[in-house]
Formats: sequence, structure tokens, C-alpha cells
Amino acid sequence: MIHPTAIVEPGAKLGADCEIHAYAVIKSNAELGDRVVVHPFAVIGGDPQFLKFDPATPSGVRVGHDTVIREHVTINRAIHAGQYTVVGAHCFLMATSHVAHDCAIADGVVLANAVLLAGHVTVGENTFLGGSATVHQFVRIGEGAMVGGAARISRDLAPYTMTAERDEVAGLNVVGLKRRGVPREAIRELKAAFHHVYGTPGNIRTLAAQALGLGGDHAFRTPEARRFLEFFSSGKRSFARPVRGRVAADEAEV
Repeated sequence: MIHPTAIVEPGAKLGADCEIHAYAVIKSNAELGDRVVVHPFAVIGGDPQFLKFDPATPSGVRVGHDTVIREHVTINRAIHAGQYTVVGAHCFLMATSHVAHDCAIADGVVLANAVLLAGHVTVGENTFLGGSATVHQFVRIGEGAMVGGAARISRDLAPYTMTAERDEVAGLNVVGLKRRGVPREAIRELKAAFHHVYGTPGNIRTLAAQALGLGGDHAFRTPEARRFLEFFSSGKRSFARPVRGRVAADEAEV
């Protein structure tokens, strides 16, 4: 279904059963998967907000299947030839949220109203960003994270963490882990890994690497705990962390 007032430029690729609502604009360099819904006044594939960008650059946007894009959302295309800004499948981008050039959003991500992602941001699967949260360019947000409304994020956020205010880690996203059916043993290991990384004096990258190398009864074996620890081995930015002197992991019995 394409509303007669919508603009779908020649060259745009729409999957089966997509819905394009009134006054939405789908640029020629956009690719939408099956059953994507685009609400009124959204613009998919517009030029990036990058002063040195050449509009003749052949770049684009790709949106995965079953994603919903609400009113006034903007998703800008990549700045380099042959590259794409990517939004995964089963995502929900609420009204007025913005995905800048070269972002990579994994499956199952929710951006609440007015979330702003700067260029080159990566967001792991099943992550939730609260309303009006803003994310600095090149930041990595790990899978299963939860970002509070109006948060200002300028540092990398580890998987499965909750973060609010200015890069302040509040603990593990235990509720989200339980809702996704993550095993109890994995949650226990995540709590231990969280305390090892954030509750021990020293360099976070070094502490995470040490934890990965532990053997015997102290080894971290679950995929979730290892993904949490491995996150700290890459990236160029510093890491968000709890307020100094406080590690606030949820200690409820699981």
C-alpha cells in the first residue's frame, strides 16, 4: 500500500507488503525489506548532514523486514560510495527519531520518540533507547542495553547494561534479560563479570581480558558473559561506567 501523496523515487526497492503512508519520502537509494511500515512525513535515504558530502555519491539505506518507522523519522544515507546506513529487522523507530549516516542498528532495536543517533553509531540487537536520548558519533552500544530517557551518551555502553544521565551505568538490565529468557546461570555470570570489570580498581580493558582468561571454577563460560567481556577488547572510545565508588548490579535472586 502506497498512499498517493507519498513519494517513492524510481530506483527505491520495496519488499512485499510494505506500507508507505501519506507524505512519506522514500529516496531512490533506499531498500526496504518485507512488511516495513513507514508512517507519514518520514524520510528514508535522505542526504547525510555532512558538510563535505557529494550528493552524487552512490550510497544508501537498508531497512530490515517487519520494521516500523513512525512519523517524521529521518534515516540518512551513508557518506561513502557503496556503503549503507543499516536498520535491522523487527525494529521500532518512534516519531521524530533520527538515524544519521553510516549507523548500524541491529535487529529488535527500539528508538523512542526524539532519539538522536549521530553518524557511525552502532546499536546491538534488542536494545532500547528512551525518549530524547542523544548518542555521540562513533559510539558503540552493546546488545540488550537499556538507555534512559534524555540520556547523553558519549562513551561505549557494554552489552546488557542500563545507562542514564551522562554516561552513568546504573547496573545490569536484569529485567530485560529475564524477559528474553536468558538462563539463570548466564545472569549469574553476567553479575560476576559486571562486578569484576566495574568493581575492581584498574583498567577496564585489562580487567575484562583477565576475566576472559580465568579458568577452573572462576571461568566465564556462558555466551552472554563472554560477549559482555569481549566488548571491552575493541572500540576506540572510552567506556561508560557506574558513578565512582558505586557498582549497582541488581542482586535479586534469579
